Amino acid sequence: MPDCKIRSNIKQILFWYLPVMLFFLVMLQKASAQEQKMSVRAAFYNCENFFDTYDDSLTRDDEFTPEGARHWDNRRFYRKVNHTFKVILALGNPEPPALVGLCEIENRFVLNKLVYETPLKQFGYRIIQFESPDRRGIDVALLYRKDIFEPLYSEPVPVRFPFDTASRTRDILYVKGVLLNADTIHIFVNHWPSRYGGYLPTVPKRKQAAETLRNKTDSVLRANPHAAILIMGDFNDGPHDASFAEVLQAKNPVDADTLTNLYNLMLLKQKDWPYGSLKYREGWGKFDQIIVSGNLLRQDAPLHVAGNKAFIFHAPFLLEEDKIYLGQRLNRTYVGFKYHGGFSDHLPVYVDLIVAVN
Repeated sequence: MPDCKIRSNIKQILFWYLPVMLFFLVMLQKASAQEQKMSVRAAFYNCENFFDTYDDSLTRDDEFTPEGARHWDNRRFYRKVNHTFKVILALGNPEPPALVGLCEIENRFVLNKLVYETPLKQFGYRIIQFESPDRRGIDVALLYRKDIFEPLYSEPVPVRFPFDTASRTRDILYVKGVLLNADTIHIFVNHWPSRYGGYLPTVPKRKQAAETLRNKTDSVLRANPHAAILIMGDFNDGPHDASFAEVLQAKNPVDADTLTNLYNLMLLKQKDWPYGSLKYREGWGKFDQIIVSGNLLRQDAPLHVAGNKAFIFHAPFLLEEDKIYLGQRLNRTYVGFKYHGGFSDHLPVYVDLIVAVN
């Protein structure tokens, strides 16, 4: 009889408590899996003419000197440094981004001031930048937090124009590295030729830049069709222009079907900001964009874009009332040649990457 009672009690325990125990084990496993996924923010920002105050005899930077047309002195320079670090800090969630692509920066001097002589220094940023052949002396750069990203290789990718061999533009910056000791990512920072001189006459140059970029990404994807590629920059073209639609062939993420295709995240609408990243008169444009390879759109991949979305950062301090064309406009450093003392003529863009770590 006692044995029967014991068996009965065991059955009751198994009946009532085993499902509860299994439930908690499953929840613990889920919680553990969630703890192993981290969010890493990558951003891009066109700083708008981030020059030092010195005259470089090898470039056309004369206007950005104290005696130049823009009267670019130390007061204005350090205001620019402070404005730029504030934007990078504000881009954080809650800490500043792990990766920050920059363009319209003159040299390593201004980057050193930004990274090592402002509150950014506490976040351990490091710099990857090469001097490019641009006539004005402006370059692109990548800032990275050394505790989150480890660069393995970097190089400038020159953009050459066979139809105009005398012309010079910014190199494309290519960086390969590892996020959180977990996954490799290939990063391209761009600043394509401007529309100065007219839209149509400059289209071939941006098409050539697109072809240069596409050739490089194709070589990465041939070596590894599952490669995670993150492309960011000021392209001086919108998502529907020929350089993107015909040459780069960056598609809408909604139509993602192939790992080796490129997808433009800026083709998706942003509910809280239905405009662009820059404004000319009354029209907004999306020249600042983020494009990814197909593998980064797989939400089950160890490294992927959160929600397959990128965003335009439109903090109120970056904008002001547009009294001429109505609505809002960018709070710029210069309006024409008149010093305005604002931040930039572009809004930053950013994307959150989800990284599975052990």
